[in-house]
Amino acid sequence: MDSGDAAASSAFDPTEHQHVRYNPLRDEWVLVSAHRMKRPWQGQLEKPPQEHVPRNDPSNPLCPGGKRANGEVNPLYESTYLFENDFPALQPDAPEPGDSVHPLLRAGSARGVCTVMCFHPWSDMTLPLMTPPEIRLVIDKWAEIMREQGGKYPWVQIFENKGAMMGCSNPHPHCQIWASNFLPNEARVEDRTQMEYLKKHQVPMLVEYGKMEAAHKVRIVVENEDWLVVVPYWAVWPFQTLLLPRRHVLRLQDLSDKERDRLASIMKRLLTKYDNLFEISFPYSMGWHGAPTGPHLKEDCTHWQLHAHYYPPLLRSATVRKFMVGYEMLAQAQRDLTPEQAAERLRGLPEEHYRLKQAAADEQPQH
Repeated sequence: MDSGDAAASSAFDPTEHQHVRYNPLRDEWVLVSAHRMKRPWQGQLEKPPQEHVPRNDPSNPLCPGGKRANGEVNPLYESTYLFENDFPALQPDAPEPGDSVHPLLRAGSARGVCTVMCFHPWSDMTLPLMTPPEIRLVIDKWAEIMREQGGKYPWVQIFENKGAMMGCSNPHPHCQIWASNFLPNEARVEDRTQMEYLKKHQVPMLVEYGKMEAAHKVRIVVENEDWLVVVPYWAVWPFQTLLLPRRHVLRLQDLSDKERDRLASIMKRLLTKYDNLFEISFPYSMGWHGAPTGPHLKEDCTHWQLHAHYYPPLLRSATVRKFMVGYEMLAQAQRDLTPEQAAERLRGLPEEHYRLKQAAADEQPQH
């Protein structure tokens, strides 16, 4: 490095100077422009999430005893509840589209099953408000579904869209599981990048990355003996996080009892911090990624590391969201605060949920 390069490097401030960061998991770059947080916001303001959700609404198709669109009535379930999606994007018996007539007009087989999983019988009980044992039941059901559907399908995608802002049409706490006879785009990219990294560096990418973040601490939000949550170096969404096991684990169903208990604990801690950030039921889309299943169960998938992505859209407040439009759609992703700034802000938040704190204050005798 010559003197000019050294001077430029010493003058660089990631919170003031735009730069690009590489995402090795997706093989793409993100533009970081933290100085843009200084600009006044005159754009769209979102409606804050509904805070007072009825605990049990007989007209809600996800509640115990609720009637769904296909006419079926839910049982009076008391824990998790799983049922086939009434409007599935994938069906197990769809016919083949036939041979493609041109390289630019290709189609392929798409078969699978789509299920909905309710986390809790109460509509007002989101994951951060549930107890760790209740969250552990959710994790066990996820692992069970992964084992069952993964025996048949190459990919099983567990995902949760929380909040109307993320397209959730029902406030009742739930997620979806889509199993497909193909590897979706995100899975194919992560499979390729992790395989290439292992071949080049002789260590699984996210295993090495987790150890680096655990040592440096600057992007860690919460951690325990078996898990860590970081705002990844290459994060796109403002308060995006990556949930990683410390041990090399390929799939959700491979977790030990202790790892599942500690996963329940760290999920509650993270999601409580999310809600406390703007004191709302924090919207996000999240999903688990692990080694492919079905025929891939017989293959060497050492390059994979189990992980969960959390993608929240809110940026400045409960009413200002980050939009992926314009440059993001036509060029590349761009963010308005550094991952280190986001991690520091989340890390400093309390782990007592604001609603529980308010409830405790309301119960104090008045003098």
